[in-house]
Amino acid sequence: MVKRRATITDVASLAGVSIATASKALNGRRDVRDSTRERVLAAARELSFEPNALARGLLSGQTRTVGLLTSDSAGRFGIPVLLGAEDAFGAGEMAVLLCDARGDAIREQHHLRALLSRRVDGLIVVGESTNPRPPLGRDLPVPVVYAYGPSEDPGDVSFVPDDVAGAAMAVRHLLAMGRRRIAHVTGPPHYQAAQDRAEGVRVALAEAGIAQAGETLWGPWSQRWGRHAAEMLLQAETEVDAVFCGSDQIAAGLLEIVRERGGRVPDDIAVVGYDNWEVLSAETRPALTTVDMNLERLGRTAAQHLFAAIDGKATPGVHRMPCQLVIRDSTAH
Repeated sequence: MVKRRATITDVASLAGVSIATASKALNGRRDVRDSTRERVLAAARELSFEPNALARGLLSGQTRTVGLLTSDSAGRFGIPVLLGAEDAFGAGEMAVLLCDARGDAIREQHHLRALLSRRVDGLIVVGESTNPRPPLGRDLPVPVVYAYGPSEDPGDVSFVPDDVAGAAMAVRHLLAMGRRRIAHVTGPPHYQAAQDRAEGVRVALAEAGIAQAGETLWGPWSQRWGRHAAEMLLQAETEVDAVFCGSDQIAAGLLEIVRERGGRVPDDIAVVGYDNWEVLSAETRPALTTVDMNLERLGRTAAQHLFAAIDGKATPGVHRMPCQLVIRDSTAH
């Protein structure tokens, strides 16, 4: 025979108080005498009473569910952010509803309406790039935190990787390895990430009083572009002893051509990538030194700040999260 679970009515009866008083005591309300609260809590312990999640939600006005709305259908950057957020939500016993807008604004609004109709307590919006994006909307009934792709509204709460500092760290590493003729190959100029990484290169070289080797080479985020850029660099009159690449894909293509042409990495040319996409970075020959954006940590932090916003303690502005340099054989034996 299955033992019946104790109800709040049972707790109230054993403690000799009304159901309303028992509810207030169990929810930590201040308008209950200490002696009464102790009596209710003792009764709850004796009966092994566990509040029903739905009932607790109705009492607190929260459903303990959050929406994760992503535009990154490929998942390359969105999935690590989502995993980090889910870790934080799991620790807080939150249910997570995931919706993929696939970069479509109409689909995004449809998902937003669906999530709000389910009375989520808050939303995290994960971008497909670090380009600023329009806010979900004004006067939403729940707090929103933007992760990876920041909101254009400075009054919103946004978390992004600090790509300027990440790129500067990569170039300082090359300088510390004795490299002085450092080239930069990166992605398309309309990507904020490419612009920020180029700015990081400029900052680090300016600090050291060293000129960049040639102009920044802009192109697609692809291995093919990395191979093409390597051909250009090897044919140029300016000698190069290091290349900082704006992504691991570009760096993988560049390494391929340098090796094909008989160049030794890192002896002749040191190479640094960006993203720490281990499918590539750990498998290239030699393994690739690269910048890790710590996206799971970024997702966890965004989720923690959503908790704070749900409690009325929002932290508006764009928060830049530190990156980390992962050193492998492409810069140091």
